[in-house]
Amino acid sequence: MAERTSFFQSGRDYESRYVNHRYLGEEKKVLSKYESVDYFSPHSQIYKEWVAKQPARFEWDRWVTMGCIGFLVGLTAFVMHQGIGLISENMHDLALRQIEIGDIMGGWVILTGISVLLVILSSAIVVVCCPAAGGSGLPELIAYLNGTNVRRIFSLKTYVVKFISCLLAVGSGMPVGPEGPMIALGGLIGASVSQFKSKVLNIDIALFKRLRNSEDRRNFLTAGAGAGVSAAFGAPVGGLLFAMEEVSSFWSDKLGWQTFFCCMVSAFTADLFNSAFNKFEYTGNFGLFQKDNYIIFHVENYIPLNLLVFLPAILLGGIGGILGALFTFLNLKIVRVRKQLQERCSSNKHLLSFVKIFEPLLIMVIVSTLKVLVSDIFPCHVPQCFFNNSSPECLGHGGGDKFHTELTVETFSCEHKDSININGTDYFNGTYNPFATVFFASG
Repeated sequence: MAERTSFFQSGRDYESRYVNHRYLGEEKKVLSKYESVDYFSPHSQIYKEWVAKQPARFEWDRWVTMGCIGFLVGLTAFVMHQGIGLISENMHDLALRQIEIGDIMGGWVILTGISVLLVILSSAIVVVCCPAAGGSGLPELIAYLNGTNVRRIFSLKTYVVKFISCLLAVGSGMPVGPEGPMIALGGLIGASVSQFKSKVLNIDIALFKRLRNSEDRRNFLTAGAGAGVSAAFGAPVGGLLFAMEEVSSFWSDKLGWQTFFCCMVSAFTADLFNSAFNKFEYTGNFGLFQKDNYIIFHVENYIPLNLLVFLPAILLGGIGGILGALFTFLNLKIVRVRKQLQERCSSNKHLLSFVKIFEPLLIMVIVSTLKVLVSDIFPCHVPQCFFNNSSPECLGHGGGDKFHTELTVETFSCEHKDSININGTDYFNGTYNPFATVFFASG
């Protein structure tokens, strides 16, 4: 049970890292529901004799398994990315179509209605079908790697429910992203696929039987989590560092190379399919990796810098640290209040389920309302860019320097003026709404 403390009162949930936490009787009851797993690898005499009788494979089966995990994680990220784009853009297009003709209320109703429906479906399937699929899944993953066996987190049902829930939640426009669940899905794939055995699918490949032990399963889970980061951000090195620094409790040079290989396969698979599809529509250019799609912070223009530039950078760093500490503090306090509210409903199972579904629904209504209202309150801006009908290039005043402008800006209720379509891309010479451009984005 949550400790009965006020919002700003210091409690057991906000202790210093140097204080040893003393578990209460009720906390021990919660811990007793979980089982520990074999943390140390099996190296008994019987196990060594069994390994000695196995045919020499030169570790190829582990590398093949790492490749399979990377491919499946990359394929999952591809479907996730395409599905989120399909849901989000269609929903926003319907709402913006009404807003652009001056029907702000109609656009809000469409946006809020579709978003609320998606959020209800997203939360209901978790609450009703598989509570183990709730949240990002990272705490459960890290707990398993540290020797705690959390039941039902590596089942096929958990994978399907978490995938669908994340797809609907992010596609609805909730202020969340798919990165956390993708890491958990990667770890789930690593822990499950590496066993090559499934009662649900009636699969049992004896060729990889020697991999069915706690040590190998943890290694494959670690690699799968890194592959999830790699596929989500397109960064194999980032996935390797995340697996090494954040989730793993054991590391070796061999595991490092295998994890890096898994991350490379994952990122390559996701980028390969994303290069040829847009919202599941084949666009051609299969295998063409364009820099605008994969280099997030691409710098084309450079300016000279003075040593004094570090002064505002230091100031911004200090402000960022203060705001980060405030965010962490308020987050812990809000979680405390949330637990206390849920405990008051714990005696009624149906009421508790309703509260868990109503919570994201309320957040979605607030978010969708702010999207429309804030975008409507602030004025439109004129882009510092002009074009002529004979050239698709974005030209400066009087045909001077060329500018690189964002082609996915939202006009919202702003004036369009002249516009042309070149190779499927709309270029316009009117005004745009910067807040709508920020708010009406997915992920």
